[in-house]
Amino acid sequence: MRWLKQMLKGMLPARWTQRVQCHLGLPRRVQVLEKQLRILTEHLAQDRSPTLVPKTQFHAPINAHELKVFSQNGEDGILLYLFSKIGSVSNTFVEFGIGDGSECNTADLSINFGWRGLLMDCESRNVNAARRFYDDELRTASDRIQIIECMVTAENINDVLATNGFQGEIDLLSIDIDGNDYWVWKAIDVVNPRVVVCEYNACFGCDRAITVAYDPVFDRRAKHPSLLYFGASLPALTALAKTKGYVLAGCDQHGVNAFFVRQDLAEGCIQALTPAEAYYPLRDRLMGVIGPDHFQQIAAMPFDTV
Repeated sequence: MRWLKQMLKGMLPARWTQRVQCHLGLPRRVQVLEKQLRILTEHLAQDRSPTLVPKTQFHAPINAHELKVFSQNGEDGILLYLFSKIGSVSNTFVEFGIGDGSECNTADLSINFGWRGLLMDCESRNVNAARRFYDDELRTASDRIQIIECMVTAENINDVLATNGFQGEIDLLSIDIDGNDYWVWKAIDVVNPRVVVCEYNACFGCDRAITVAYDPVFDRRAKHPSLLYFGASLPALTALAKTKGYVLAGCDQHGVNAFFVRQDLAEGCIQALTPAEAYYPLRDRLMGVIGPDHFQQIAAMPFDTV
């Protein structure tokens, strides 16, 4: 977008122009701004911007702050809102199930806000792509992000975190492994996150506290042709969160992720919701709207009530 560069150039005094153009960070920052503007334009063109949703339709205060920069949906804005309320301590995160790293819940924090953390995925091609992505985005600061290949299980997660230097209080834990999400979060005790983001299965509805049966080699694609058998219901995750000392702050409007805040930090600034209050059906780009009506397709599969 040459017009954006010209606009920025025209806004600066002539004596500053040469200095700014020589600044090593400016060309890259312009690229980021162009990408963010393109994303916002696409949202407006498709009438999908959270700002276009009437405020009375929001299920939770967090929904008024949804914004996509690098995240899949509006998670970037929600996280910035939550940390504006509770603060951050060390600007650290752990996220697993990142895909190629370019569309995940922590990318905006690391690229635009200087956070550091650990990223994991179980596929080599995703890990390699993520390393290229962060090398390109962060350049000399890419060493702030550790990216490893790992099939995360309830048995290995604590050792993996500790081995890579993550113990005690961290700011953010994000879980999206399309399978044993409930069981892995239940097992984690080596870190104490201030905020936890976990994908829930909207197909399970907001009445059943259920999760898929644990399988350390869980493969969503192999379990059921519908791809609907994975993860846990929002009530199941909320119940688990309560045992760990967290409250449900809400879900993104696309029905993908639930946001939990540690109770000691939430008091007085974050409204705790019930699953019924926070729930959104899944609005998938390819599958359409997925909700409790689809549960019958997988009702015969093994579930654990929690």
